[in-house]
Amino acid sequence: MFLLIGVAAGALTGVPIGPANVAVIDAAYRFTLRRAIAVALGASIADGIYAAAGMLGVTPLLRAYPTIPPILNTISGIILLGYGFLTARSQPVQPATPAHEPLASDSTILRKQMWSGFSLGLALILLNPAAIVTWVVVIGPMIPDGTRYDGTAFSIGVTFGSFGWFALVAYLTQKGKNVLGDKAAWIPRVVGMLLMGYALYLLVKAVKYVVT
Repeated sequence: MFLLIGVAAGALTGVPIGPANVAVIDAAYRFTLRRAIAVALGASIADGIYAAAGMLGVTPLLRAYPTIPPILNTISGIILLGYGFLTARSQPVQPATPAHEPLASDSTILRKQMWSGFSLGLALILLNPAAIVTWVVVIGPMIPDGTRYDGTAFSIGVTFGSFGWFALVAYLTQKGKNVLGDKAAWIPRVVGMLLMGYALYLLVKAVKYVVT
């Protein structure tokens, strides 16, 4: 039961547009479906980590140290602002097309792209205060009390559900890219502006906390 609840929660909490969704769309459009899947994997693992934190009850820790979310707001806002600016000005990356056999350099580039995609997805969730609030403060208390095994099953379910949603977003973006072709050039611009808008929102929240 806890596993199924986790799968549903992981998928549903990924539906609202956030930095992870935007990063998956950007990776699928500008790079490859593999990189987008790597971003999805990193984001889903981070969701699972926060879900486990919510089940273990770390809410009192956040209440004891209220400066943690504003600090994360600032860090995440600065990172997303720069990432969004670069994304808005970016162009699709042409994939390598080896003639007969894949070259060692091609596989090295592919590994670097997938690792950077995984790291990006992981960081976008771990540095996102909204994810902390969602899993630790909101979702955690709503889940029925259970053992640590139940909490583990729930966290695993969240990881699978979250990955399923992000992978679906990556697949649909890739299909849309193939259908639209050059007409899809507006995608990275919109993605970049969404990221910069969210970054400014986080920075404003951090400044508001300091002022008040």
